[in-house]
Amino acid sequence: MKHLKLTVIFQFVCVMVVAQTKSNDWPVLKTYNQDRIQKIKMPVGGIGTGTISFTGRGSLEDWEIMNRPAKGFNPTLENWGSAKQKGPFFAIFVEDGEGKKQTRLLEGPPDESYYEGAWGATSNHHGLPRFSDASFKTAYPFGQVFLSDDDLPVEVVVGAYNPLIPGNIDDSSIPISILNYTVKNTSDKYITISLSGTIQNFIGFDGTRGKAFKNVNTIREENGVQGIHYTSNGVDPESEQWGTMSFVSLNEGTTTYRTAWQPKTSRWDKKRLDFWDDFSADGLLEKRVNEEADAPMGSLAVKTTLRAGEERNFRFLISWHFPNRQTWDKSGFQKEIKATVGNYYTTKYSDSWDVISKTLPRLDALENSTKTFVNALIKSDIPEEIKESALFNLAHLRTQLAFRIKSGQLLGWEGLFDTYGSCFGSCTHVWNYEQTTAFLFGELAKTMREVEYKYATDDTGLMSFRVYLPLEEGQLWGKAAADGQMGSIMKFYRDWQLSGDDEFLKKHWPKVKKSLEFCWIPGGWDADKNGVMEGSQHNTMDVEYFGPNPQMGFWYLGALKASEAMATYLGEKTFAKTCHDLYEKGSKWMDENLFNGEYYEQHIQPPMSADNVAPSLIGATGGDKGVDLTSPDFQLGKGVLVDQLVGQVFSHIVGLGYLAKEENIKKTLESIMKYNYVENMASHANFHRSYALGDESALLMAAYPNERPEKPFPYYTEVMTGFEYTAAVGMLQEGLTEDGLLCIRNIRDRYDGKKRSPFNEAEAGHHYARSMMAWAGILATTKFQYSAVDKSMTFTSKPGTYFWSNGYSYGTVDVKQNEAEIAVLYGKLELSRFTLEGVGTKKLKTKTINASETLNIKL
Repeated sequence: MKHLKLTVIFQFVCVMVVAQTKSNDWPVLKTYNQDRIQKIKMPVGGIGTGTISFTGRGSLEDWEIMNRPAKGFNPTLENWGSAKQKGPFFAIFVEDGEGKKQTRLLEGPPDESYYEGAWGATSNHHGLPRFSDASFKTAYPFGQVFLSDDDLPVEVVVGAYNPLIPGNIDDSSIPISILNYTVKNTSDKYITISLSGTIQNFIGFDGTRGKAFKNVNTIREENGVQGIHYTSNGVDPESEQWGTMSFVSLNEGTTTYRTAWQPKTSRWDKKRLDFWDDFSADGLLEKRVNEEADAPMGSLAVKTTLRAGEERNFRFLISWHFPNRQTWDKSGFQKEIKATVGNYYTTKYSDSWDVISKTLPRLDALENSTKTFVNALIKSDIPEEIKESALFNLAHLRTQLAFRIKSGQLLGWEGLFDTYGSCFGSCTHVWNYEQTTAFLFGELAKTMREVEYKYATDDTGLMSFRVYLPLEEGQLWGKAAADGQMGSIMKFYRDWQLSGDDEFLKKHWPKVKKSLEFCWIPGGWDADKNGVMEGSQHNTMDVEYFGPNPQMGFWYLGALKASEAMATYLGEKTFAKTCHDLYEKGSKWMDENLFNGEYYEQHIQPPMSADNVAPSLIGATGGDKGVDLTSPDFQLGKGVLVDQLVGQVFSHIVGLGYLAKEENIKKTLESIMKYNYVENMASHANFHRSYALGDESALLMAAYPNERPEKPFPYYTEVMTGFEYTAAVGMLQEGLTEDGLLCIRNIRDRYDGKKRSPFNEAEAGHHYARSMMAWAGILATTKFQYSAVDKSMTFTSKPGTYFWSNGYSYGTVDVKQNEAEIAVLYGKLELSRFTLEGVGTKKLKTKTINASETLNIKL
């Protein structure tokens, strides 16, 4: 049988519409001056779609749209030497009233750290002229670069964003980058300007894999829309790098195109010179023909005039559609499984042109809805550092960190390396910390619970803390993590409470229950069933703890309490009583035995023999074989662990209350500040990865004021933001407000735009999932809790206006003395009971508050 040839359509489109919205009308939470913009890379893309980075200089880099990470990938014309850094770009041609012509990149100065290299400078388009002054303003997902230059009669604001609306998953998952260029004539005369954009047809190559082959560009006109139509006659339509892209201009003016650049005629190729000379002559583009190019360039220019003092906005759209996502990359502890799992977002659109067609009529509405959300948050009376950490870490959810397979389930890496994912499988003990998805996109969080209980938990109750793809093949990782498994129970309880979905509870409860009972198997975590974890406990430190310890202990107590509540609701009184009794025993034992007067510590209890340990609980890292069970290394021991109260923090988030004595919890957090806090990291000896150093301040993973094991767990000298947020949120919950805010402020000071990107908190990889614990800072500050099961809401009684979201709706609460006005800005909210903490509770006949409605409650 002959193979069928499928033509790839890669569209580059121009739509003649005047865009009225100006990017400088966008919300702003944080401003970065020119000395703090060089590391800024803001992801611009939807949930599960991939992304393009908008830099602090105004350029578009890191084209991560083909199903895998691609840090540093800028689809480029050249392919050798430092000259290869010539990716997509925008430029402006200006002719002033006296006939002086100038052409500049629509970017600020390059990063000086890239000035030196074997071939000279290595930054993108390092040799081309650009604006001399730049600053960056942002309130994610909006980013704006303010460009000016004393030698130019224009000021330009370059803006980029992607729609983001809590509760509205589809509108927050559009594979599109929306760009605004607001140009102001600062002179007292007419000027002529032209804006051009250039993107290569790189279908088939994702930066490290595949190859662009026989891609062809043609001008297309359809239904009043004209542009450059990109196709490929050579890329395999089954490959992961196959798909379509569109580049759209929504602007009036004289529009000219190139569907190709000049052919290469010699080693000393001058294609870029030809383009620059052509555009700089008059702001118009002459056509070129290059029939031999496998990855032809596509360029568009829009020319117009501006009156003295006039300001005009130019809007461009970039969309993409790459349907053939493959399974996890092969790694050291993963079987090699080759299969296509697809992308959910591509089921909503037939190709990238369809993305444009469906999004274009709604652009203004999407932008206004996104601004409504961002303004509601940043204008609330929540501390600035909390708003920044919560909002900016939300960006992680819209990178290649997280993706939705074709069947709709959300999955994620732990983090991202430059060209591949870091640690596969939606690792439960990492994603346990993440609170962003549940409180902004509840239905997505429920799909993660579906993966955990429908596909990752076997009939014995063992939950594989990593999951293979495809899901339907039923291949289990087969290793259990104590913290991952107990935390998943608490996450399930949270997501049931936020959704009020009893069918969700009933469907998955048998496996949830079984996963708790797994603690009690012979050789298990609590084999003697006394409410205390003592067995081999694999955990997020990538080791097994042996013996009781606070990190696993509080996760276990939280899981017991959540399971008791769910069992009671379902009428399973016997199981509920079992959970209650074990919780009571365990809580008392931990206070009496693990709390040393300042904090909770580990009692190392080697099992002495492998016969005493269930086989599935040893060597879960896939790399640590032959553990010495008589005297195991890599334990916590008497250390002060930064996140020892993570289960307690989660318990407060979901309204389950204290898991141990309140005074002990508060004292432990005070001790973490006393022992783990380092004012100046230059004085600290760290023997592993450095995520804080020099004069930066941070919370260490563990401190040893007393005795220390000879070989503690591997990360004890490190600093990682997700763990710092956990401790800081605990401090906020216990009224240690200044300490909690200081810890969060220190994190954000490290991610300051100069040293690191504010949108990329790293751990084992870029955009690490654990850092999305930051959203819990909002919950702790506002004391917000919501249950759709009993239709109740709790809020702080401190006067002010606050933001709230429950994963399905969001809005604000205006708190006054003994009074609150609840506003719903999206979705709907059902209430039967409202509590102002410390003031009282008001019972209501069930009220439904719809979007744009308010409810005033007096207590």
